[in-house]
Parts: sequence; C-alpha cells; structure tokens
Amino acid sequence: MKTLAELRKIREKAQQEMKLRQSNNRVKIVVGMGTSGIAMGAREVMKTIMEEVANRNLTDVLVTQTGEKGLSSMEPVIDVVEEGKQTVTYGNISSEKARRIVAEHIVNGKIVNDFVVTVQS
Repeated sequence: MKTLAELRKIREKAQQEMKLRQSNNRVKIVVGMGTSGIAMGAREVMKTIMEEVANRNLTDVLVTQTGEKGLSSMEPVIDVVEEGKQTVTYGNISSEKARRIVAEHIVNGKIVNDFVVTVQS
C-alpha cells in the first residue's frame, strides 16, 4: 500500500508529464527510433538529448520519437522543429554531436551546418 506522500508524488509527476504534452513548446526534437536508427545508436542519442535538456532546465523543449524516416544511411537522425521556422534534419548523430546541437541550435538558435541533412519548410 502506498502512503499519501507517495501518491502525491505520483500525481505531481503525472501532472508534470501532462503539462509537457499540452504546453506550447518553443522547440520539438524528434529522434528517429526505427530499427535502423536503434541499430546505429538512436537510443543513446535520445538519452543524451533528454539529459542535456534536463541539465540545462529547458522547460520549453519537447523531446519525442518517431519511426523510420527513410534515411537509413544517415541514422541516427533527429529533426528540430520550431514554430515559424524551417524544420532542420540532422544525420549521423552521436551523443557528442547531440550535445553540440542542443548547445548551439536549441540554446543559441544557430543551426549546426556540419550535421544538416535537409532543411524543410
């Protein structure tokens, strides 16, 4: 049986997760987690991105995942989606590259051209 304090903690966590899903985020980072992406290290990339977002306390950034994007030769692939801006797709992403993308693109607003695969409207 759970204590009242434990139940409150569970409720607060659920409310926080719902708030993240419903809020208008400044940036959405979408990690390709299809089989080829996972085989090339997408899980580690996603974990790194989530850690960087949490460590930098970026409350207006949503990290999510999708299936195959049709770019298996460029996996792991991530999209950075910002409202009113072009969607940037980065390819061949490692944990180190993911940290750089968070620091330069997400925090400072500068696209990291070294890793760009496509830019879409």
